[in-house]
Amino acid sequence: MNRKKINSARMPVYRDSGFELLNSKLTAETFRQETENNREPENYIYSRYRNPTVVSAENEVIKLENCNWALLTQSGMSAIDTALSVFQKGKNTRPWLFFSEIYGGSISYVESVLKQRRGIDAHYFNPSGESYILKDFEKTLRILKPELVYVESVSNPMLIVADIPALVKIAKKADCRVILDNTFATPYLFRPLECGVDLVIHSVTKYLSGHGNISAGVVCGNDEQLLKKAIEYRKFVGHMMSPDDAYRLETQIKTFSLRFQCQCDNAFRLAAYLSENKKIERVWYPGLVSHGTYEVARKLFNTKGFGAMITFDLKGRSKAEKAVKRDRFISEVSESIKLIPTLGDPDTILMPVEAVWGAKYPEPGMIRLSVGFEEYQGLENIISSALKKL
Repeated sequence: MNRKKINSARMPVYRDSGFELLNSKLTAETFRQETENNREPENYIYSRYRNPTVVSAENEVIKLENCNWALLTQSGMSAIDTALSVFQKGKNTRPWLFFSEIYGGSISYVESVLKQRRGIDAHYFNPSGESYILKDFEKTLRILKPELVYVESVSNPMLIVADIPALVKIAKKADCRVILDNTFATPYLFRPLECGVDLVIHSVTKYLSGHGNISAGVVCGNDEQLLKKAIEYRKFVGHMMSPDDAYRLETQIKTFSLRFQCQCDNAFRLAAYLSENKKIERVWYPGLVSHGTYEVARKLFNTKGFGAMITFDLKGRSKAEKAVKRDRFISEVSESIKLIPTLGDPDTILMPVEAVWGAKYPEPGMIRLSVGFEEYQGLENIISSALKKL
């Protein structure tokens, strides 16, 4: 078959499992380059190694994060696994420190994979109330002497914003590498690599994709040596993103900043509304002065926005009454605001906190909202109507 170049305006979807190499000399040279881990190869070998559609989407992420390289993976968890693998040795002689307020799946991964299966000496750093105390962090590093610190820019579901530049400065003085999950803040609000973070990860499933129809993660960095290790690990364990998802991502990511700005604006207005509603006990949102890390968020995000996640607690005289009100509220809004266990979708969705976090956050009236980019007034009307019926 005579294959000619088509002048498409978009990168095609290359579903090839393997790519034609034409002759022995080219084969040897291509495999040599693959061993050297060139970021964007002249020729491709096998889609588990690298794929041109995925590379094209990675270049879009590089522009967003303002980084030297980005590696897309099949999920947020595979991005976490890839990033952490970079620092794993035959036997790690120094412990790793994880902030306790990180994604629950990350905690489960630390406990069941890193500690039990890989023998990593992992510890946790806890907040004091609703913020992280820098002096406590510095003391923990001095006592524990960890090799690695893992933190999220904004925690889930209490939305604690970490003072990343200050934390990185302390960590570097203690000879620690820093990995940051920037999913909630996104590169629109904050670019962690610019303040010295070693690796940044995102669950691309969330805001970078933003349409709730792909599963993906990404690891971003500047250090070429870390890139080599990350590429090697992704290749060997099969964490490569699918070309079809990469094609959708490259299309969706072009509207990311517009979508996310709208989501931030909607969340800011909705948080202000909820904080004044008499049916609400408390609202957690970094853009409210009442939030424990408001000043940190204002400094870190440079007033561009405060994210699109809100957690609130319904009023009630007892936990039983709060549980009844929670279930009634979820039922009342269910036609428009679905209960879906994710975030970053185009439409506003919710999660009951106690049902997911259990004993860690046992308040039955707490609900987490992932605010979408729909028309704001309609969203407020739906929530207002539901609250009036409680």
